[in-house]
Amino acid sequence: MLAETICSAVSAAGLGIAAVTAYRKRFMAAARITAYALVPVGLVMTGVVEWLTGIVFNPTVWIGFGLLGLAWLILATTRAVERRSLGGAGGPAKKAKAGASSPEAVAPA
Repeated sequence: MLAETICSAVSAAGLGIAAVTAYRKRFMAAARITAYALVPVGLVMTGVVEWLTGIVFNPTVWIGFGLLGLAWLILATTRAVERRSLGGAGGPAKKAKAGASSPEAVAPA
């Protein structure tokens, strides 16, 4: 309810600014301001604002975001540890690749 009221007030203020701009003979700018001012009311009327406020004020959603963040942190940490252990500057993976293309290698006859 509060979000819808705020969106309506923002739209009304924007339309007022557009009217003042049109009064000053800047019609293109007034048209752009009018378009931007109608967006919050359109979002309220389509139900997007109600959906967003339902997400923001629901603790289950925030716990879900926290779990997603924890999962990302675990994946990033394990990947960093794996890279560090497998080969930074001279790990076994790099040595195996370097050995395959070294000039000492002889092709079979």
